[in-house]
Amino acid sequence: MKKALLLLTWLCALSSFAQELPQPKREFRGAWIQCINGQFQGMSRDAMQANLTRQLNEMKACGVNAVMFQVRGEADALYASPYEPWSRFLTGKQGTPPSPYWDPLAWMVNECHKRGMELHAWINPFRAKTKGTTQLSTAHPYVKNPQNFFEYDGLYIFDPGLHENRRYICSVAADIVRRYDVDGLHIDDYFYPYPAKGLPIPDDATFSAHRNGFNDRGDWRRYNVNMFIEMLHDTIRAVKPWVKFGVSPFGIYHNNKAGSNLPGSDTNGLQNYDDLYADVLYWIHKGWVDYTIPQVYWEIGHKAADYDRLVRWWARYASKRPLFIGQDVERTVRATSPTQAGTDQMHAKFHLQRTLNGIDGSCLWYSAAVVRDEGGYASRLKQQYHRLPALQPLMPFIDDKAPGKVKKVKDLWMPDGYYLFWTAPKAKTEMDRAISYVVYRFGHKEKINLEDPTRIVAITPNTMMKLPYENGTTKYVYVITALDRLHNESKPVKKKVKL
Repeated sequence: MKKALLLLTWLCALSSFAQELPQPKREFRGAWIQCINGQFQGMSRDAMQANLTRQLNEMKACGVNAVMFQVRGEADALYASPYEPWSRFLTGKQGTPPSPYWDPLAWMVNECHKRGMELHAWINPFRAKTKGTTQLSTAHPYVKNPQNFFEYDGLYIFDPGLHENRRYICSVAADIVRRYDVDGLHIDDYFYPYPAKGLPIPDDATFSAHRNGFNDRGDWRRYNVNMFIEMLHDTIRAVKPWVKFGVSPFGIYHNNKAGSNLPGSDTNGLQNYDDLYADVLYWIHKGWVDYTIPQVYWEIGHKAADYDRLVRWWARYASKRPLFIGQDVERTVRATSPTQAGTDQMHAKFHLQRTLNGIDGSCLWYSAAVVRDEGGYASRLKQQYHRLPALQPLMPFIDDKAPGKVKKVKDLWMPDGYYLFWTAPKAKTEMDRAISYVVYRFGHKEKINLEDPTRIVAITPNTMMKLPYENGTTKYVYVITALDRLHNESKPVKKKVKL
């Protein structure tokens, strides 16, 4: 009861403010589902599928349109991999296949697509063993080639300075993209390891043998990661050019320092460029990433890493490619709003997201916090911030050709009600194929405006939709468009009906 009253108070307080925010027709609305926290470890197939079904249903209801599903946390697999062993985070023991057998990635691709959601396969590229793993399978790459790794603070790391490691990880990614109908290949912030105090990275031998003309160790490490990012981008493009390649880096690129020529934020924390050797802005400038999701998990007003300053910085420097902001659900609802007494920071963060030029959406850390409605977050997504559906942001640098129009739009009575049916347009290539459809509804004499998201009644993978028939006296115009894999939208086709 107390939670319900608090939620009602928040909704009343925020209603007028949320209504004022833009409701974009296109917006990336992602959520991360991780395995590395052990939430699925040792679950039966039926229990895990029930858990994931509940998560997907709730996220669909919350307007989430993309799921980042972790399938490789430590050179292991939550899918049938010819390269790496089954994950202990699935079966409880690395190398042991699920019994009864099933493939979580294949299952998730199908379940997400049924709900009109994208599925991005999320891999950790260089981490090969987490601190909690005590036994490796004989099929693990470290067991086969230990000389290709270094140990750091309880972790095993693929040495990024070795070309064969970069090539191997790209082969793993290519296999996922080739065999599964994923919409994206997603990596996070694990490149060179997070620094442990007083513990240098043990790559002296690699630096001596493969320095590629570099004398500065930091520049050399960034070069190694740059080469990997370029190779991974090119690998994905060669296998399936429509699959998006996204990176979710740590939330700070570089702290603003006197004498530095790099663009830096007014922050004081761990840095991508200096500490993880991840030159994210360079990747964006070179066009090697299709989207970026910096993990800006702090609250507005944080002393070392203020959310407001950081998202403005990312919007200024990283918007050459689609930019989405990584949001920490729990921290957002636990922090106090800087402007509205008695409320949290959800509205303030959405206000920044939707009013700053260069930000095209967000991704929620993490799905389980959304599903349990932490701080009323899910309820407010449904009733306010995601109350309208949204198409994916355009990526014309991959493809900007729209699919053909839908065909043979008909209204028909079926045993269970009144329906609209249509036929998919013909396509010469996979890039042109329609994979989903947008259905709009307008009043009888209302002007047709496809840029108005309030008129969208469905974004669906199906070629039919049940209509809300009442008494057959009110005239409407339904408009149907087709979307390809990159959500390029076709020309509209209209159909008049009486409901």
